[in-house]
Amino acid sequence: MFNQVNLGDRPVVPTGGIQTKPLIMGILNVTPDSFSDGGKFSGLNAALQQVELMLSEGVDIVDIGGESTRPGAEPVAAAEQIQRVVPVIEAIRQQLASHLLISIDTTSSEVAKAALDAGADMINDISGGRADAAILTLAAQTGVPIILMHSQGVSKTMQDNPHYENVVQEVLEALNESINAALKAGIKKQAIVIDPGIGFGKRKQDNIDLLAHLDALVATGFPVLLGTSRKRFMGTICDVAEPSELVTATAVTTALGVMSGVQMFRVHDVKENRQAADVAWAIKQSR
Repeated sequence: MFNQVNLGDRPVVPTGGIQTKPLIMGILNVTPDSFSDGGKFSGLNAALQQVELMLSEGVDIVDIGGESTRPGAEPVAAAEQIQRVVPVIEAIRQQLASHLLISIDTTSSEVAKAALDAGADMINDISGGRADAAILTLAAQTGVPIILMHSQGVSKTMQDNPHYENVVQEVLEALNESINAALKAGIKKQAIVIDPGIGFGKRKQDNIDLLAHLDALVATGFPVLLGTSRKRFMGTICDVAEPSELVTATAVTTALGVMSGVQMFRVHDVKENRQAADVAWAIKQSR
């Protein structure tokens, strides 16, 4: 049985034991240094044009981040993140789509609050609530859904020497700790989504092992978000150095995720992954 995650009276992941059509979360990095699209959407007009494109391609949620989380990235002060993301959120609400679901990608409670005040609907915390425990309190007080991701270490050093004995078991244990902390902070069970954190403090084989056992994450009963978009480990498999050339590889993992029961997919390329998810979903429905 899955938990039902709602935004007010709007189900994000309707469940009640029945999985529904997977959701596509489009990535909007308003940063100068993100690994795949750094600087492309840091201007307001460019950001809005990208959101318009994603809307036309069938996006369900737009995830807006003002701090790069690529390996080796330096932290960005909360004030700078707010300056980057709030005008974009406000402009989306005022000029494009009052109904579009917006997620704020941050580990900072200060940034999350400013984004929610500007019109964001949910929080995506790659630290799983460990970087700033106040973000859990904020989610509890506002009642918004929160995505709790697993990562090992911080962005600057997470790929220095990651190590696991059993990556699936250890990721599940760490996510369970984040879930328990969220529940203790007052977040309702139905407001929690989990993310295994593909590429965040993981070796190539760790990422592959997690993808091979997505059903173990789905079995927790919490909706699962998968974020493999253009990740470097797929480039090593395909012998491709340019992240933007990994669109097909990403779509393969999206189809795999749908067949495994994953409900949400965080991607750069909405159209291709929307198609992959929809076809896989149609096949899954015929089983």
